[in-house]
Amino acid sequence: MVVLKLEVGITADPATLAFYRANAPQYTRDFAQKPSRHLDAFLDRLKAGARVMELGCGAGCDAARMMERGFDVDATDGTPEMAAKANEHYGVGARVMRFDELMADDDYDAVWANACLLHVGRSDLPTLLTAIRRALRPCGWHFASYKLGNGEGRDLLGRLHNFPDPQWLEDSYYNAGFAIEGVEIFPGQGADGTPRDWMALTTRRPS
Repeated sequence: MVVLKLEVGITADPATLAFYRANAPQYTRDFAQKPSRHLDAFLDRLKAGARVMELGCGAGCDAARMMERGFDVDATDGTPEMAAKANEHYGVGARVMRFDELMADDDYDAVWANACLLHVGRSDLPTLLTAIRRALRPCGWHFASYKLGNGEGRDLLGRLHNFPDPQWLEDSYYNAGFAIEGVEIFPGQGADGTPRDWMALTTRRPS
């Protein structure tokens, strides 16, 4: 399989991108039809009208909830088909942006990345976390969730996952310059139907 090496050193996995491009209609119909269980608690940490970037907006329901609560939302997804479905379903103004295209500098009060950074290769995650921290304003907030495991691999749908263990994940955030404000490990299930523990991290860029 050919691996695409992007401009800032983050690798895009062709099979994962192809899955979302081919399955956008079904995926956005069957999954993410209500906001994430962690979203409102995260938004409660933010000031009114805060500028929030969403990475991997998927069906768009989280972005819609943010807008409903009065936040200034920049919804993004790495595949045109997923961004189009988010706009079709929720009118959130989603734009196409791959992870390697995140070049913002002190532009956002928060970056929301629910169940999307888990598709970044383990060797590339530190680069992306550094880009996320740079995109945040001082004291800005970041949320992400990951499927836990014992090392990089693929799920039954062929999608690449980094499958980190909790200590490796916390160390990656600390090394990228984040302060960890909250951690939750909880049981869940992926789109392939495999039960697996998940880890949610609420972190912050120091002042």
